[in-house]
Amino acid sequence: MTIHWCGTGLSAIPGLRRLIEAGHDVTVWNRTVDKARAAVGDLTDDIRAFDIDALAGTLAQGDVIVSMLPGDWHVPLAELAIARRAQFVSSSYIAPEMRALDEAARTAGVALVNEVGLDPGIDHLMAHALMDAYRASDAFDADNHLSFTSYCGGVPKHANAFRYKFSWSPLGVLKALRSPSRSIRDYSELRVDRPWDAISSYTAPLPTPESFEVYPNRDSLPFMAQYGFDQTWPVRDFVRGTLRLNGWSEAWADVFREVETLSGPEGDARLQEMSDQFWADHAYDEDEPDRVVLCVGLAAERDGKPVWHKTYVMDAWGDARGTAMARLVSVPVSLAVEAVLNREIPAGVHAAPSDPRLLTRWMAEIDKLAQHLQIVDHLA
Repeated sequence: MTIHWCGTGLSAIPGLRRLIEAGHDVTVWNRTVDKARAAVGDLTDDIRAFDIDALAGTLAQGDVIVSMLPGDWHVPLAELAIARRAQFVSSSYIAPEMRALDEAARTAGVALVNEVGLDPGIDHLMAHALMDAYRASDAFDADNHLSFTSYCGGVPKHANAFRYKFSWSPLGVLKALRSPSRSIRDYSELRVDRPWDAISSYTAPLPTPESFEVYPNRDSLPFMAQYGFDQTWPVRDFVRGTLRLNGWSEAWADVFREVETLSGPEGDARLQEMSDQFWADHAYDEDEPDRVVLCVGLAAERDGKPVWHKTYVMDAWGDARGTAMARLVSVPVSLAVEAVLNREIPAGVHAAPSDPRLLTRWMAEIDKLAQHLQIVDHLA
């Protein structure tokens, strides 16, 4: 069985190299062959120019397609996987069009695995592990009032005046600033049109506690069911959000003001101009370390008093192995590929697994990728 790894951008390389070095049969597909050769040419000669028709011509039953390409490619490649009874893995969020393939995938016996990068991905694993631990604890009670928070961010290890640096095209970050979000705050649904309207402070329980700016990201509410929350449980807070260095909102105030005025084709053109300028002004320098902070917490209260409260906290930064972001996005993807090859993930459309065996194994691997990873028991 061959792994067809499509896309060799900056966030793809460590996981791709891991699979090749482990002896898997890997064909590398990239729009620019020279860039792929520069990234993994020391390990393999099986590097081809990406073309979906060419891929279709070589794809066999049981093979795995990995899409590290832009999001528009995920569904066409997943459809190809179903047609050829191959498997599919992507780190991206499950779009409605991907979700719609579930029945066809099950019928074909094909696993379409998504949301197995950093965020989404590792955050899901942490959430499932916390929920398992809470359900198994003496504190568990269906009447407890729950609060769930998940904050993740890539930030510069050495802070700059802009309070941010880009490891790839800034266009995605700018577009995200125009995305509304939905979460739960103080038992009520919170809808926010722009992230900067809901910025709050969060203290990460690192060995030396550190304060960050955070805001809700996308629509948090569907993840309540994904994480196993019962609809009858009282939920005070539930938010999946983005984490930024303190001072970010002030440093970006002019950006926010302009983004809010942009619309239509002219607005898109201006976003591209801003992206190009940010890439020139605020990209990481060669060998400059990035940093990723991820905190996923679950708390339960009874009669107004805390009875259970634990937080996964991860801190990772770039080192001789490369960037933290690349490790934490692509290595979980490679773990998902191996799980699919081993038939450990069933047919259908899936996000990061909740299977305790996979959770334990994957978190042990992720522990090797971060300089700090622990579960903080706030009531101990």
